[in-house]
Amino acid sequence: MEISWNLPEMVSSAYAPLFVSHSRIIAYKGSRGSGKSEAMAIKVIYDIVTKPYVNWLVLRRYANTNRQSTFTLIQKVANRMGVSGFFQFNASLPEITYKPTGQKILFRGADKPLSITSISVETGNLCRQWVEEAYQLESEEAYETIEESMRGVIDDPEGFYQTIFTFNPWSERHWLKKRFFDEKTKVDDVLALTTTYKDNPFLDEDYIGRLIELKRRNPRRAKVAVDGEWGVAEGLVFENFVVENFDLTEVLKDAIPVHGLDFGFSHDPTAFAEAAVNLKTKDIYIFNELYKTGMFTKDIFNWLVVNGYQNTTITADCAEDRLIAELRALGIRRINRSKKGKGSIMYGIDFMQGFTIHILPSCVHAAEEFNSYAFSKDKDGNWINKPVDKDNHFIDALRYGLEPLIMPNKNKSDRMEEFKKLGLGR
Repeated sequence: MEISWNLPEMVSSAYAPLFVSHSRIIAYKGSRGSGKSEAMAIKVIYDIVTKPYVNWLVLRRYANTNRQSTFTLIQKVANRMGVSGFFQFNASLPEITYKPTGQKILFRGADKPLSITSISVETGNLCRQWVEEAYQLESEEAYETIEESMRGVIDDPEGFYQTIFTFNPWSERHWLKKRFFDEKTKVDDVLALTTTYKDNPFLDEDYIGRLIELKRRNPRRAKVAVDGEWGVAEGLVFENFVVENFDLTEVLKDAIPVHGLDFGFSHDPTAFAEAAVNLKTKDIYIFNELYKTGMFTKDIFNWLVVNGYQNTTITADCAEDRLIAELRALGIRRINRSKKGKGSIMYGIDFMQGFTIHILPSCVHAAEEFNSYAFSKDKDGNWINKPVDKDNHFIDALRYGLEPLIMPNKNKSDRMEEFKKLGLGR
């Protein structure tokens, strides 16, 4: 079989290390549109075809997210590289087999790390690992368990083991930074790199324009999403949160479920928050989200019905009475207006700061907002007790959902008195 590939025409030079480096770990943090996932899909196919000893493990936080992301991307890239006919694509597992040799591309989730350690392959070695959206791996211990699957003697004298991480660096507090990027603490044999949209020559002008507009509208968020730099914890409204897995069945035994809805359309997303609140232990558990732009009333209604919220009590943004009325008319009978007032935002924030907030890793947008929602600065650059009105659509939805638990038996005037006592109202 003769295959003619010109890698410089297929992949940006920023990703050349993927094809020439033998480093045990390669960690690519980067912005949106930087092309890191596309480059990795090419790397997966390239190594399988050119190195008969290589088998791949493609890992994401949850196994079911692979099917519509990494599996589909690799299939598309194999077709573009002109070799899809040499592969058998089994979407139900999912699994990809290189038919000439039997080499495998396996897809798994990090939510069951012990099951990964027992994986074996019939041809060659399981010696390559791609951890996509690695930021969602909240447990360093789970990663270390998974690394145990990369073991054994490679028969090929030029063979080597390699794990590649690709992710958006939403918070400088994540273990990935300390382990792979910080000079004083990073492990040996690591190549750590940063790429941005400027490293991707295949982007269209419209997409680039949207990224540049984000830099103008929201510089803090753009630092991660456009520049590929670590999200800075300084000035965050919430520092009492953790992104982690939890047993929802156990959580719901002693907690109160809450549901909130914040409306958006073009630049701002419609956001739905579902959480469980344990008032005794002072814990909030976030376990479901909607976060999407361009949704009409009918779209929101359909999403709520499909996801089983038609008869759920929901507190929604009171600034959109028309949308609330339309949803009620369509059949969402238990949707209520939020009770906004002067100081209500800060009172809700103060309430939330009194809890430990646990976020399931699948709630990606919730985690991004909690890592981005920051206080404002005055003209002298000092932090002030007023959040910037950005990166807060999910957080606003959650705050609406919590309203029934925030002084539930107090009328408006009583609430305003409480605001004043806290220095939150006028």
